[in-house]
Amino acid sequence: MSRTMKDSGIFDGVEIPTTWDTMKFGKVCSVVTDFVASGSFADLRENVPYLSEPDYAMLVRTTDLAKTARSEGKVYISKASYEFLSNSNLFGGEIVLPNIGSIGDVYVVPKLYERMSLAPNSIMFKTRYCDKYYYYYFLSKVGGLQLSEISQSTAMAKFNKTDLKQIRVFLPSLAEQQRIAEFLDRKCSEIDSLIDLQEQMIEELKAYKQSVITEAVTKGIRNEELGVRNYKDSGIDWIGDVPEEWEVCRIRNLGITQNGISKGGEFFGEGEPFISYSDVYKNIELPQIASGLIQSSQEEQDRFSVCKGDVFFTRTSETIEEIGFSSTCTKTIEKAVYAGFLIRFRPKQGVLNDGYSKYYFRSDVHRAYFVKEMNIVTRASLSQDLLKSLVVLLPPISEQQAIADYLDKKCGEIDELITIKQQKIESLKEYKKSVIYEYVTGKREV
Repeated sequence: MSRTMKDSGIFDGVEIPTTWDTMKFGKVCSVVTDFVASGSFADLRENVPYLSEPDYAMLVRTTDLAKTARSEGKVYISKASYEFLSNSNLFGGEIVLPNIGSIGDVYVVPKLYERMSLAPNSIMFKTRYCDKYYYYYFLSKVGGLQLSEISQSTAMAKFNKTDLKQIRVFLPSLAEQQRIAEFLDRKCSEIDSLIDLQEQMIEELKAYKQSVITEAVTKGIRNEELGVRNYKDSGIDWIGDVPEEWEVCRIRNLGITQNGISKGGEFFGEGEPFISYSDVYKNIELPQIASGLIQSSQEEQDRFSVCKGDVFFTRTSETIEEIGFSSTCTKTIEKAVYAGFLIRFRPKQGVLNDGYSKYYFRSDVHRAYFVKEMNIVTRASLSQDLLKSLVVLLPPISEQQAIADYLDKKCGEIDELITIKQQKIESLKEYKKSVIYEYVTGKREV
């Protein structure tokens, strides 16, 4: 049986059941705090107490008020957040609305999230209102738009608790609030499980793709023209045997390396193409349209040029995991220069096929070497000397092309499957949003 609806008076076209009312949010709850974390998150590793996860859940009972890191069952939390949470009156069931930056994110105490919110509003509801209903309310399109409306557009979007109390929210009966919340808990959990499954399948496809690449660039590919292959010991323990006719070289014998350009911030934002750290980190093949612009001289463009066949490596980062990622240039980018956080390897003419390069240097072949040899002080750093000692497996140039063609086809097929999974995830997320909206606004009745 369809419900009789009325205009909510909150947004044009948003209706609610005639039996529902609206009320200022400040009447529904009390805002516990406008907590703002203090101190540098860079000091987390040194200046923080730690608690076991069960103790954390019992004592802290909140979400995401500091950057946290899991390590051997421990949860690390900043001193400022620890002191605040230890002295707070949060008992579980409160919701947390980040009021700066990630406007629209909503968390529920005591669940622990790994995201970071520097300035959340912790909200405790009066007993005659269902906190979980309003959790879904602020996850809905209506609640999200309301938070956006009261957000001040400065360097980072933010709102204050006074404005938050003034917005009007829907007011079903307590019994209906509870029914809606319980239904959405079940339904959203089902949808989240489907999303998790798709994400797991994507990770498995990515791992499979990586194994296909590593196998091809270390063992070769099946080719009837090559006949039965003989293998030899590469002399490298993490590579093992390789085809007998392949050469085992070091980068230092195959070309030259060069760190990127270093200039002040006033030179960026206009001018000629600038290849950034992210251009390399995110792409196996260097994008033809650089993500940045820089004012550069002809001398700088000559010295830090970006030419077909060049391979760029990420040079410095906070962690080893982001060091040594490569991207190969398959077409010269005129007048471009590249970032100082990168190293360019320029092979000798006719030694490396750029199609083979893009896969070889993105394979798992060299990751074990970099991780083993990397130096970390305050930042992980890849030196030219370390890069020059990296082993390169060199099939005959014709076989390099054959491997590149094979991997283009095989990886393209895997990427298509990944794209399908990603599209399914987006569809599920949109479906989840629509379910939340329809039940929070009373369009559908539990």
